Amino acid sequence: QVQLVESGGGLVQAGDSLRLSCAASGLTFDYYAMGWFRQAPGKEREFVARISGPGGSTYYADSVKGRFSISRDNAQNMVYLQMNSLKPEDTAVYYCAATRSTSSYYVQRLYDYWGLGTQVTVSS
Repeated sequence: QVQLVESGGGLVQAGDSLRLSCAASGLTFDYYAMGWFRQAPGKEREFVARISGPGGSTYYADSVKGRFSISRDNAQNMVYLQMNSLKPEDTAVYYCAATRSTSSYYVQRLYDYWGLGTQVTVSS
């Protein structure tokens, strides 16, 4: 049974940093590209970042480029999202997801497995 468990969310002030973690189990981790998505109150879930299976390729939403960084540790079956210079508009539930697809990195329906999410709240 595949499980993705996010952690590291919390309440921070604008300009602060947070690192989210996602622990994966039940899958051959390095076969999967991993993504982070987020859903703000009253909005649709949106793409944030993605990293390829081997970890060599990364993609970011324009809204987080230069502030967020995705990484993975295939030996530990972990994926991370380092979030710097946080803004109130980054407030959302952040989800970790896994996909075997090598294209259309932002398309949610191509992701096979999802975590339950972790709340990030950024106060102004």
